[in-house]
Amino acid sequence: MKISHQELDALNAVLTVAIDRKDFSEKVEAILSDYRKKANIPGFRKGHVPMGMIKKQYETAVTADEVNKLLQENLDKYLKEQAIDILGNPLPKAQDQLDWKADQLNFEFELGLAPKFEIDLKSRKKVTQYIITAEDKMIDEQIEQIQKQYGKLVAQKEIKNGYEITGHFFSEALEIDTTSTFTVDQIKGKKNTDALKVAKNGAALELETKNLFQEAAVAQQKLGISADQAKALKGPVTLSIKEINERVLAKLDQELFDKLYEPGTVTAVKQLKEKIRENIEKQFEQQSDQKLLNDVTDHLIENTQFDLPEVFLKKWLQTTSKEPLTEEQAAAEYDQSVKGIRYQLIEGKIIADHNLQLQFEELKTFAKSMIVRQMAQYGQLPPEDKQLDEIVARVMTNQEETRRLSEQLISSKLLEFYKENAPLKPKKVTFGDFVKEAYSQG
Repeated sequence: MKISHQELDALNAVLTVAIDRKDFSEKVEAILSDYRKKANIPGFRKGHVPMGMIKKQYETAVTADEVNKLLQENLDKYLKEQAIDILGNPLPKAQDQLDWKADQLNFEFELGLAPKFEIDLKSRKKVTQYIITAEDKMIDEQIEQIQKQYGKLVAQKEIKNGYEITGHFFSEALEIDTTSTFTVDQIKGKKNTDALKVAKNGAALELETKNLFQEAAVAQQKLGISADQAKALKGPVTLSIKEINERVLAKLDQELFDKLYEPGTVTAVKQLKEKIRENIEKQFEQQSDQKLLNDVTDHLIENTQFDLPEVFLKKWLQTTSKEPLTEEQAAAEYDQSVKGIRYQLIEGKIIADHNLQLQFEELKTFAKSMIVRQMAQYGQLPPEDKQLDEIVARVMTNQEETRRLSEQLISSKLLEFYKENAPLKPKKVTFGDFVKEAYSQG
């Protein structure tokens, strides 16, 4: 077998393969001989069918199969040995007539070559790196939630603003039958609020369901209904009041601080606020990091110029699609995927040039940290090292899970690389301003 290639230009090449009959003849003869032993043809004893008859029926198909195996094995090997970086897969050129009995079979394949390019990580145009800060209002709200959580309920007979009302909502016509807890300030409509403010514990009153709650999402939750039901609400619902409670907030004292954090680490409200601020801003990092990764990706695609073998790639998409594609459909598919192709090339070059490839041990360590983190979210203590190793081993046998972890780890490595090397312009913003500025553009 002889393989060679010729570059037509920087992005396209033709690969030529010449296969001598001796490269596959022994294998074909062995397979046909095995067919002959097993053939069950009327008029002949098993194993005594004439070889000529076997060859007439099977030789071409067996030859084609063995030649295709040779092509698959040797094309990949040749491309690796010659360090030819291609896009897609080699596309066989159509042949009008192919004599499978010839002493030499010749094939040609079109290749789409990966472009050569450089990446400028020090361009003048900067990418905004959002650093989301926690507003004082957020911190105060968090403290109030903590005080409510660690506070106590005091039973009351009458309703006042801020009191928590637990009651049973019922309407056979509207298919409502649920018990919920709410406050007067969540209720909408003067008629409804007036009725509640004079109601006492144990009372039953009729409320109008249309716009009963200030927010549709709250209506869904409190009435136990779907979004569609919430939109169509109209008519009365009976509320039977079961409890009226005043929630007395916990005091911001050392006893509370020691319940929230390691005893003695927080001794004043100012320190508590700083701890809460730190925690909130840590939670915001994931959103700002994802935004940064997306923006750097767009920046690199926009500022890294190179051509692609467009004609080849459109043909390759048309040839490899599960469903038949017309030229127009293949062109549309290419237009949709070209951005992804460009970034895959850019990402691959960054990974190769800066040695960011994943190591197996590194992936195992990452998997361990993910497992420990997930267990902590459910209040579980981390397992012992041996048990953790066994869990990781089971996870790594799942190809889909291993692929997902690999993608997360490489994204994490790229993010850290971009933070150190990409042209970034840090900008501190509140979360509200982040949402407006980062996602409401255009």
